[in-house]
Amino acid sequence: MQPLKIYNTLSREKEVFTPINAPHVGLYVCGPTVYNFVHLGNLRTFTSFDILHRYLKFIGYQVRYVRNITDVGHLVGDGDEGEDKIGKMAKLEKLEPMEIVQRYTNDFHDVLTQFNLLPPSIEPTATGHIVEQIETTKILLDKGLAYESNGSIYFDIETYNKQGGDYGHLSGRVLDDLLTETRDLDGVGEKRSPLDFALWKKASPEHIMRWPSPWGDGFPGWHLECTCMSHKYLGDTFDIHGGGMDLKFPHHECEIAQAKAAHGRAPVRYWMHTNMLTVNGQKMSKSLGNSFLPSELIAGDHPLLEQAYSPMTVRFFMLQSQYRSTLDFSNEALKAAQKGYKRIANGLRIIKGMEFEGEAMAIDEAQVGEIDAAIQGCYDGMNDDLNTAVTISHLFTLLKKINQLHTGQLAFGQLGKDVFDRLKSNYINFLEQVLGLREEFPANQEALIKGMLGLYATFKEKREYNKVDEIRASFKAMGLLVKDMKTRIDWAYEE
Repeated sequence: MQPLKIYNTLSREKEVFTPINAPHVGLYVCGPTVYNFVHLGNLRTFTSFDILHRYLKFIGYQVRYVRNITDVGHLVGDGDEGEDKIGKMAKLEKLEPMEIVQRYTNDFHDVLTQFNLLPPSIEPTATGHIVEQIETTKILLDKGLAYESNGSIYFDIETYNKQGGDYGHLSGRVLDDLLTETRDLDGVGEKRSPLDFALWKKASPEHIMRWPSPWGDGFPGWHLECTCMSHKYLGDTFDIHGGGMDLKFPHHECEIAQAKAAHGRAPVRYWMHTNMLTVNGQKMSKSLGNSFLPSELIAGDHPLLEQAYSPMTVRFFMLQSQYRSTLDFSNEALKAAQKGYKRIANGLRIIKGMEFEGEAMAIDEAQVGEIDAAIQGCYDGMNDDLNTAVTISHLFTLLKKINQLHTGQLAFGQLGKDVFDRLKSNYINFLEQVLGLREEFPANQEALIKGMLGLYATFKEKREYNKVDEIRASFKAMGLLVKDMKTRIDWAYEE
């Protein structure tokens, strides 16, 4: 079997994945800033790393997956000046900042549960690691790689690069070019260079979220929190750091600089980044009116949507595209994904209830060869930088064999029990454990119950009591009871 290869943004090529301390793997993914509802771009990124998390576990690794919650320090505009995003929302809503944090953290968790993402091993918050951020700032000041200016502390990029740093390498940016681009910008203010970034910011009188520090009341810089939390839980150097491609610069670039400067070594072996979303070929944005939330997709409640799409339809749609490629949302593509998902889910339902049966006969080597090639293809797709699209195409080959067994076009004996067992286990495991797809049952359970009660009444009137008893047994299996009342037939939960 081919080894797992992942595209490393740092080297700009696919590399064989070799953990630092196998079978243990350290994985850190930048989580959301919880000041608003989670959007589809977030969902795609977290789904992509859910697949990585799942597959690493599937092939035998023990994964410590750390995904943070940013609940302070991320300023409007992503720079070093302006209001805290959470503080601003708290003022607008007239709530405490931690009420905003709790509301949107709950939403984030609810959405990820709907779309069947596994929880991380650790979900640290920036506010829970203020001590570590102050200590790291002290280390950088002591090393001469940071400086104080009017109560704020900034990282000194020029000094860092003179001492052998490589700020700009991850994103492919040249320091001189960056300086040229920013030289004429206003607002450098307290900084020695416009590229320097805040480690700790002095809190203005109106700033709500603040903590005491050796330099006065303030709050941590956005970039510093991820460096401190990943270092605390994964060590000086860990295996994989992930996030959306919009975080490469400056966020991840700054993380690397801080960690190298503080701890003397590169913090991460493999950097992974997901690509952006488009809608009908246009970049997704609120200003264009083509941005929608996961909840709007599920409800079909948006002018651009022709219908509602279930969570597993959307997940299947996302997995039909490799995580580094642009993903374009359209009604046509989502409808096609809906058909594809239902086909593959029907196969899941069938194979779960299927057992090997039939008489021994000559093995059909061609059929066996196709099944084994498709199973191998599922692994090869995942091992080629998590190419879920390739894996799904091979699962459809296995689905064809399942349907042929189901309809009798293919005899169980033509495969033999070992091959059938391989077909069954791999189809189920790749769909459920690796791709995180599951069967979705009808939401209109009430309508189904009413229909069954209607049949119950008909059978009872015709005195077909064997069928009446079958329906009663079906209800009981669901934890329900049929209630024969004087004027009607009703149902209740079994107490």
